[in-house]
Amino acid sequence: MRLKRTLYIGELNNNFIGKEVIVSGWVLRRRDHGGVIFIDLRDRTGLLQIVFEEGIDPKIHDLADSIRIEYVISVKGLIRKRPPGMENPKIPTGEIELVATDVEILNTSKTPPFPMDEDLSEVSEAIRLKYRYLEMRALNGLNPFIFRHKVNQTIRKFLDNKGFLEIETPFLTKSTPEGARDYLVPSRLYPGKFYALPQSPQLFKQILMIAGIDKYYQIVKCFRDEDLRADRQPEFTQLDIEMAFVDENDIMNTIEELLAYLFKETLNITLETPFPKLSYETALRDYGTDRPDIRFDMKLKDLSYLFKDTSFKVFRNTLESGGIIKGLKAPANFSRKELDDLTKFAQELGAKGLAWIKYDKNANSFEKKWSSPIVKFFEKSVLEKLEEIFNPLEEFATFFFVADKEDIVNFILSELRNHLAKKLGLIPENKFSFVWIIDFPLFEWDEEENRLVSVHHPFTHPKEEDISFLETDPLKVKSRAYDIVLNGVEIGGGSIRIHKRELQEKIFKLLNISPEEAQEKFGFLLTALEYGAPPHGGIAFGLDRLIMLMLGKKSIREVIPFPKTQRAQCLLTGAPSEVRIEQILELHLLPGWEKKKEKS
Repeated sequence: MRLKRTLYIGELNNNFIGKEVIVSGWVLRRRDHGGVIFIDLRDRTGLLQIVFEEGIDPKIHDLADSIRIEYVISVKGLIRKRPPGMENPKIPTGEIELVATDVEILNTSKTPPFPMDEDLSEVSEAIRLKYRYLEMRALNGLNPFIFRHKVNQTIRKFLDNKGFLEIETPFLTKSTPEGARDYLVPSRLYPGKFYALPQSPQLFKQILMIAGIDKYYQIVKCFRDEDLRADRQPEFTQLDIEMAFVDENDIMNTIEELLAYLFKETLNITLETPFPKLSYETALRDYGTDRPDIRFDMKLKDLSYLFKDTSFKVFRNTLESGGIIKGLKAPANFSRKELDDLTKFAQELGAKGLAWIKYDKNANSFEKKWSSPIVKFFEKSVLEKLEEIFNPLEEFATFFFVADKEDIVNFILSELRNHLAKKLGLIPENKFSFVWIIDFPLFEWDEEENRLVSVHHPFTHPKEEDISFLETDPLKVKSRAYDIVLNGVEIGGGSIRIHKRELQEKIFKLLNISPEEAQEKFGFLLTALEYGAPPHGGIAFGLDRLIMLMLGKKSIREVIPFPKTQRAQCLLTGAPSEVRIEQILELHLLPGWEKKKEKS
């Protein structure tokens, strides 16, 4: 390399006018005006117009004539002010340009599969992921990853100032599946045995508390072999935190401080603290989900008592079979087609149907206020009660009702609530609304496995006042767990942990984990709990999700440098891929092959 860069493009400004510099980067655009060639050169910090004038040096101009899009070049020249009227206010270097006195072509480039200076959102994701390095190199393509770097450094700075230690935990560890499937790694040295890639550093960070670390954190890769969605990946990054000698409020206060500092430093946004808290039961009652979006109102109402004497058969049959009826109010006057589309939306989610009643506040009679195929089944007193329940009512409103089992009703209406809010423009833009969800049940009943399972994980401490119910009615036990939700997306969750062996063994027993299985899977933890384990608790954040929301992206794949597809494939490298048979044999994954090979 003959011309060695002296500074980044982003460092240039009007103070450099008249000075000689050398810049290096990629050619974004090229314009040939005969005796003058203009090239827009970019590096990761910015964009600069380069001018090759034939009158200054014909040889350099001729060389510039061979330069094409995405060539890698270094250019030496003088910075000058752009001519009046030729400024570009859209870029920081828009008032200056570099007049080339020398150029070196460091590498050529094939024509990229998509424009490098345009919005790539319309380009197929499969193409973009296959050429991820080009998408990242495209104009503004690195911005999410530069932002991600800033987030990581801001988190580290805050936690370091709070006395946390960054401790690394192993990637090759013991398989202790109690949730999603593990990714397994076969051992060559121990035939038939496997490591697991960690779903979380959960047990290691608890042991670090027993080790006396007191305040731990880690920005760590975790792995889960599960079905994927827009906000999930088989490998993801987690901000993992654990603290000793604390209670729930200590952890939640620390996290609120961290998030307020993070948003101020990276987005210059001031968050309102403390964040509101909702019990699990309240969240389900009012929003139908434990991940509520509280940026808008539109709460659900349980109307089972209101319709207990109804002559409407669908409602009556549901109530008689132990189901419930809930509803919500949308401040809009929908057309019949829109109502049909909303009914189809609910049915695609699993609803048997979607009942609705339209309301016109300014109608000149009570009867004309209400319109619906089902309004004839309800007495005037029931409709008046609806007005009271959903007060205040707008000029026009539409009430939606779902009747079914409680979990189905909550799911359908929570999804419908979000769908309607988007459709009606009720969600404020650029607003970040955090909420803590607390008082989760410790257990839930799994119909398929016919046993209790943990709502969070089996190391979550029950509420002290509910411990007596472990013997008599474990489903009544609430946990010392807490989730944090941002704009309807769960971004983190944690709990106070069990720190006494006796209680941990009791929880294992309730989960139908035998003493032998508990010892085989978690014996190292049980032993550690006998050596002065302090009270402790923590939390883990899905860092990919958080950054996705901070940047207003639709998928975590947009903020991960080299993500997998929804089918867990890496389109860039072709992973997962086949391996040579010799590698499989070395790992003892095909028992009997060695003998067959010898015979052949």
